Amino acid sequence: MLTSILLLFAASSLAPLAHRALGKRAGVCLAAVPALLFAHFVGQLGSVTAGRASAESWDWVAGLGIRLAFHLDGLSLLFALLVTGIGALVLVYGAGYLEGDPRLPRFSAAMLFFMAAMLGLVLADDAIALFVFWELTSVSSYLLIGFDHEQEKARKSALQALFVTGAGGLAMLAGLLLLGEAAGTLQLSALGAEAARIQGHSLHLPALLLILLGAFTKSAQFPFHFWLPGAMAAPSPVSAYLHSATMVKAGIYLLARLNPALGGTDAWHYLVILAGATTLVTGAVLAYGQTDLKRLLAFTTVSALGTLTLLVGISTEHSARAAMAFLLVHALYKAALFLGVGAIDHEAGTRDVRELGGLARAMPLTAFAVCASALSMAGLPPLFGYVAKEFFHEAKQEVPRAAAWVSTASFFGSALVAAAAGLVAWRPFFGRRRSQLSAHEAPPALWLGPVLLALLGVALGLFPGSLAVPLIQPAASAMRGEPTVVELAPWLGLSPALVQSLLMLAAGAVLYAVHDRALAALAPLRGLAKLGPDRGYQALMAGLVALARAQTRALQNGVLGVYLLVTIGSAVALAGYALFSRVALAAPAGGGVRLGEAAVALAMVVGAIAVIRARTTLIGVAALGVVGYGVAVIFLLFGGPDLALTQFAIETLSVLLFVLVLRRLPPMRQLSPPSEHLRDGFVAVAGGLFVTALVLAATATPHATPLRDWFAANSLAAANGRNVVNVILVDFRAFDTLGEITVLAVAALGVAALLRLRPEDRKESL
Repeated sequence: MLTSILLLFAASSLAPLAHRALGKRAGVCLAAVPALLFAHFVGQLGSVTAGRASAESWDWVAGLGIRLAFHLDGLSLLFALLVTGIGALVLVYGAGYLEGDPRLPRFSAAMLFFMAAMLGLVLADDAIALFVFWELTSVSSYLLIGFDHEQEKARKSALQALFVTGAGGLAMLAGLLLLGEAAGTLQLSALGAEAARIQGHSLHLPALLLILLGAFTKSAQFPFHFWLPGAMAAPSPVSAYLHSATMVKAGIYLLARLNPALGGTDAWHYLVILAGATTLVTGAVLAYGQTDLKRLLAFTTVSALGTLTLLVGISTEHSARAAMAFLLVHALYKAALFLGVGAIDHEAGTRDVRELGGLARAMPLTAFAVCASALSMAGLPPLFGYVAKEFFHEAKQEVPRAAAWVSTASFFGSALVAAAAGLVAWRPFFGRRRSQLSAHEAPPALWLGPVLLALLGVALGLFPGSLAVPLIQPAASAMRGEPTVVELAPWLGLSPALVQSLLMLAAGAVLYAVHDRALAALAPLRGLAKLGPDRGYQALMAGLVALARAQTRALQNGVLGVYLLVTIGSAVALAGYALFSRVALAAPAGGGVRLGEAAVALAMVVGAIAVIRARTTLIGVAALGVVGYGVAVIFLLFGGPDLALTQFAIETLSVLLFVLVLRRLPPMRQLSPPSEHLRDGFVAVAGGLFVTALVLAATATPHATPLRDWFAANSLAAANGRNVVNVILVDFRAFDTLGEITVLAVAALGVAALLRLRPEDRKESL
């Protein structure tokens, strides 16, 4: 499994070289990598169907109990097949779609990286590893959504997707850590066995809320659905892959994976079912009002994600079967539809359904793929979408709360999706021919993928028992955490679910017939859409920018004194609170202060006061030198002659350098008012008191001294030095000391260069 992921990452890094060496053949050659992995995972179907899961594990961060672990069961296998199979077709499609585009190597590299991240996500068996791959999908989708980065819309859409899903990912990480604390393990495959312990733990609800936040943002659940239609700024192959097999399905995968551990509780039912049902209806309503085919398909994806979330939230045997069947068929028909719409746009030059019509003769293969896939989306037999919809109608009757409301909402949403399917399937190909349209069948690279996916949807619908059951049954079993039997047939017989399907299709036909009139009648209400969650996101981003500007003006204003004030004040406020609230301070033990020590301390105090009161640079530097020499004398009095010698040398050199450099600066002036002097003095005194208290706390509390003993034992043996302090500085911290010297040398060179500038050169440099 790790080899499969690394192979995709390697292909991603080599994609630009492959395009340079192979030219037009590079797309097909690169697609061979996920195609081979698809064949490999197909070979695992037998063992997984028999209940034999595969596992791999390596120590990663052993001290924290984090392992790079992978697990292949029915659920992860279904996702792995979708990721690699559809990914191979999308790469071939992308090579034709972007043929001649100099950005094609970048597209192939980003797509393969995206594929590797998603494959790692669905195979990961450690919560931390899952999070890492989760965030990698967000980063790679950012690159793909913003592929046309010259366009402002693409950049904004990419940033929006990254911000929403990235923030949700951080919430999910916190939730997974709480879940691991409650379960006693971060191994995902072991969480189901700890369900009773988790659900009885005080951390259960916080963990659930945080994990759901991550899943809902990733899978575009209401009110986070707004980022997904914006992702349509990406090229069509990216949209097809993102909507069918990756990214948005990651949240569904997470819910299904954690269902054995978190599912079945009232909180799970209320939150997941409510989010799913609301998203189902919202996406369907918004899809019905679109005229751009890509945006229409994007909102139907939102509705489908709501359906999947609703099914996972029901958490019954019927809902598990329905969820996995719907997951499979949605990936097939949605990838085919996006690729088909991309072909229409590529050949006809438009995606506006009002400007399309009569393309069936000019693009027969594309017409077959789009129509078959759209009919599957609507739920017509004998396509596999019909079988999945029947399962869905049966499962929603088992909703534990408000079954009638959920059934009504889902019926309404399904009817709107059926009407949207009619718009995609009928208008472009069989609608009234537009005289200005001039189109022909797309190149083989653009129709091959949609046709294969459409044919697979037909085959699954005709032979679901032999083709679909081996995929759905182990996935449903993994989702439930127990064996689940799935029986599929092309015709399920007369049932209440069939009646619902017929009524839904009839309602969809009516909604399709009145589509144009309905949009015209509802046109005055379009302004209400601006008040949705997207408006809130825009307001939030504007607020963040305003806050950042205000904070920058206050903190990054170029005044060194403000920087010191903020740094010292923050340290005193934060660390001081922790110190005084947790540590009991006591007077230092000892025999009192000797006369020489008191004299040195008094001299240092006088020197510090002189620095503050100095009116010339030379007096300030000299007074500061008194403080430094006083520190050196203290080192000498307390038995540190080497430290004292170092301090004397540094202080002498510093004073000389300051005098040589600062003598060329203008006289000191008072620039700040007395009120700021009082503020600065207060912070300075607080900083001094805090450091004093910290030293008292450190010396009063006994500590183990393994480092002291280790250095004492190894300084002579390992570094041939008896002076432990010198050995630490010269040998054990040699690179650190070298780094400090390098920084000082670079700074000195910069200062020397500035001082050598003539006045006119300084003005030009500014």
